[in-house]
Amino acid sequence: MDKTIGLLLFLLFSSYIPFTQDFDAPFSQKKMRKDLELFKELRLEANSGLYKYRTKQEIDSIYAWADQQIEQSSTYRDFYNIICHLTDFEGSLHNSTYLPKKVGKSLWKEQNGYFPYPVKWVEDKWILNYDSCSIPLGSQILSINDENIENIVPKLYKYYTTDGINTSGKQIGLNCHFSKYYRMHYGKTDRFTVTFQAHNSTKTEAVELMSVGYKDYYKNVRNRYSKPFDKLDYTSYNKLDEKFSYEKLDSQTAIFTINTFVIGWHAQDPEHIAYTHYLDSIFSDMQLNKIQNLIVDVRHNGGGSDPNDLVTYSYLTDRNFSENKQAWISFEKIPQLRHNVDSRLPYLIKLIGVRKYNKEFQEEFPQKKNGGFYQDSTSSDHLVREPKANAFKGKVYLLISPRVASAGSLFAAMVAGNKNTTVVGEETMGGYYGHNGHIPLSYDLPKSKLGTDFSVVNLEQDVPEKENQIYERGIIPDYEVHQSFEDYLKHEDTQMKFVLELIEKGKKN
Repeated sequence: MDKTIGLLLFLLFSSYIPFTQDFDAPFSQKKMRKDLELFKELRLEANSGLYKYRTKQEIDSIYAWADQQIEQSSTYRDFYNIICHLTDFEGSLHNSTYLPKKVGKSLWKEQNGYFPYPVKWVEDKWILNYDSCSIPLGSQILSINDENIENIVPKLYKYYTTDGINTSGKQIGLNCHFSKYYRMHYGKTDRFTVTFQAHNSTKTEAVELMSVGYKDYYKNVRNRYSKPFDKLDYTSYNKLDEKFSYEKLDSQTAIFTINTFVIGWHAQDPEHIAYTHYLDSIFSDMQLNKIQNLIVDVRHNGGGSDPNDLVTYSYLTDRNFSENKQAWISFEKIPQLRHNVDSRLPYLIKLIGVRKYNKEFQEEFPQKKNGGFYQDSTSSDHLVREPKANAFKGKVYLLISPRVASAGSLFAAMVAGNKNTTVVGEETMGGYYGHNGHIPLSYDLPKSKLGTDFSVVNLEQDVPEKENQIYERGIIPDYEVHQSFEDYLKHEDTQMKFVLELIEKGKKN
């Protein structure tokens, strides 16, 4: 057989070599070290956000920690947890580490070992978010298997990445996936001794819960008590009328809700064009009807694509603006191509095709300075955009939550930077001043088959500096408002009620 053809066939089929399906199976330290070495090289060579929120000393220290952890590790789960911790430590919500399909499927099939019920963060407490079980609805969880919940939860943060050192956004993951994260960190558990306090009680009680399987836990999540209120945090929007809406509350006040910016994927997309016509019509209506107070609700907006966010902002500003002040990547050519899985083609064929993508990177980021490759004024990200003629000029009340991320947080940050905006709600998981985004790269670690994704464009958003906005955090509201326990029980919107009261006070004054 021709050697070249033989090599191509080997590379094509090597990804199908049988791999362990057991998440808790033994895994050699030698393999761990090989994959850890590659993981670190990928970050150093391709991740422009590696030192965005962390110093070189901190990054060196966390990898020294990882090396020490391997000395104490013996299973695949141990190694997965090390890599998840490294992934989260960098501080980018676009970072992710994920299991190979075979291992993921083995978890789905597990019939026991999982905490049975969902939990939720309400009034600074982790409460049981399920009705009709041996623990009363809304009871504060104090401990599980003799470990305080305050110690458990931070150990699970590593599975849900956010920008900077933000932790509020991690609640979105924990509210839904607490049991899976607990299993991933602690292993399968047959019984759970739970201590709790019922709402408005000072009595500490204990109960033993039997574990359930993976699918049974998620069945309980689907039947969680809070679903009528928080279902939009976990919704994929398919219809246009689910993605955005406009409502006039009275002669002076209106609500504009934007649940996602997945509204077509480019400027010529018919869905995006339909959205721009919709925007123009509702803002013309506001101008015609002299609306003075506009509530902009982005609490369920996890992102999407340009230019949906930017076009929307052009109706809410009086300044010229661009998407970024600057943006850069850390490589001239995609590194570690052999392990890159953005294309499933064999390596030698991939090597030929990647020239096109490298050329596109070099054209988009032509300026070399400070060890990176920067966009110049020809980039569409630096296109200066003007406010629309019918842009809203009244008072804006921006509603935000920990769910807001990516293009959603970029838009929210720009609106929050306006002088006529009052921000209400909870800190977002997406950053105010910038993030790593736009272009993701995906790699497989060859020994463990773990996947790792990260976005390579380090960008500084076009927002003003504000005293209450912190570089390494999400967008900080002017009024921090959480759902109250009573409103949790009634599925009512504490934040919207607060905004409406704020507007009424403004009218009286």
